[in-house]
Amino acid sequence: MRRRTVPKTAAALAAAGIAPHALPAETGFSARPASALPPRGELVIRGGIVLSMDDKVGDFARGDVHVRDGAIVAVARRIDAAGVTELDARDMICMPGFVDTHWHLWTSLCRSIIRIDDPKRGYFPVTNALGRHYTPEDSYRSVRLGLAEGLSAGATTVHNWAHNIRSPEHADAELRALRDTGIRGRLAYGTPQGGPEDEPMDLAGLARIQREWLPNDGTLTLGICSRNVGDSTNRLRGNVSIETARKDWGGARALGLPITMHTSGPSPIKLLEEAGLLGPDVQLVHPLLTTAEERKILAARGVSYSTSPTGESQRAATAGVIQLGELFEAGVKTSISIDNTSSYACDYFQCMRILYALQLHRFGQKMRLTAKRLVRLATLDGAVDLNIAERTGSLTPGKRADLILVRTTDINMTPLSDPYEALVAYAQPRNVDTVMVDGRVLVRGGRFTALDHAEVLRQANESAAALCARANWT
Repeated sequence: MRRRTVPKTAAALAAAGIAPHALPAETGFSARPASALPPRGELVIRGGIVLSMDDKVGDFARGDVHVRDGAIVAVARRIDAAGVTELDARDMICMPGFVDTHWHLWTSLCRSIIRIDDPKRGYFPVTNALGRHYTPEDSYRSVRLGLAEGLSAGATTVHNWAHNIRSPEHADAELRALRDTGIRGRLAYGTPQGGPEDEPMDLAGLARIQREWLPNDGTLTLGICSRNVGDSTNRLRGNVSIETARKDWGGARALGLPITMHTSGPSPIKLLEEAGLLGPDVQLVHPLLTTAEERKILAARGVSYSTSPTGESQRAATAGVIQLGELFEAGVKTSISIDNTSSYACDYFQCMRILYALQLHRFGQKMRLTAKRLVRLATLDGAVDLNIAERTGSLTPGKRADLILVRTTDINMTPLSDPYEALVAYAQPRNVDTVMVDGRVLVRGGRFTALDHAEVLRQANESAAALCARANWT
């Protein structure tokens, strides 16, 4: 299905195994009223160091950003707007928020159980064992916990890679967490941990979720996360035949939904290409073992790749190397992701530092990587990857106001020289002062404006304890 257009008709849905007429009515999390979020209004972000990530707009050592009803109206050295609320951004970097393109938010509850120094209590054994016991409420609380950390670290968009959707109600819960948090996000609807590998995914449930949640105000979108295709070195995460993948991917395409898949272990790219499955609606994750021929195929088909440097840099040498330089050279769309926050913290500044260090280690000055290029990788390139660059990823008039303010007066950021250099070399999540998503200020002065911090922590701890009890995990 090399980007052949799939008609969104009853016949196409039926051929994909989807029966919309038999879908259940809206229930559970999707039926709950949305949590109160800060209103969108009109304001001018005044006097910040503006890094727009838009070559036509440019950067300003001191500039203003005008926001109205969730949209960026203007970006300039000085904006006169009488009677409009002003947000003081002096001594702060004003930039697009980070766009995360692959994050297993449902595993956030497992951080109290996972051990980095005990293979039996590592990420995969723990999440595979406990994932089978998740209730929709556990999914909601886990995703909300991860999103709270993401907001505090400067994320304004996340790709919620939900490979433990045990029922459509679990998907409702994860979407509700995205909605209640106010963040921009895509839910990648997946299959349950421990589920059968010889059966297609729940396409009817996927169609029900699409019908009930889309369209919305534009902040939430939907896709699928596919199980690995072909031979797999990680049996804990599911592995399906190319025939099953055809059914899953065909069902997603019949609904007009994008597809994402891990490529840990032996590369499946040639297999997918021979099956005619690759296209610009496909995102692959973990670029570690691709060949030059495969990268040429990816570029030609418009496939994107998400790299998770914090986790990938901890893998054994036999798992491959992070091929950022090779992807850039081949012209493959590339972006940054956290992967999970059950084994380490959410830190996009660290992701950029790791990529810079590894690139320098591997290539020296032969393939130079600038600080500005890394910041673009974490912002605009993520929006390109998720096909939402017309809405976010840069401070461009007409786009939605997804931006962050980073303090430059903190001890680790002073004295400031080049702001891009400071972001990549010195910045930490604690320097993020303000986070705005779709014109709503969700973090100000390092504090949440809508989320109840104490409630998020209390409910996460309650669910983690109950989950361990149900799984008989000691």
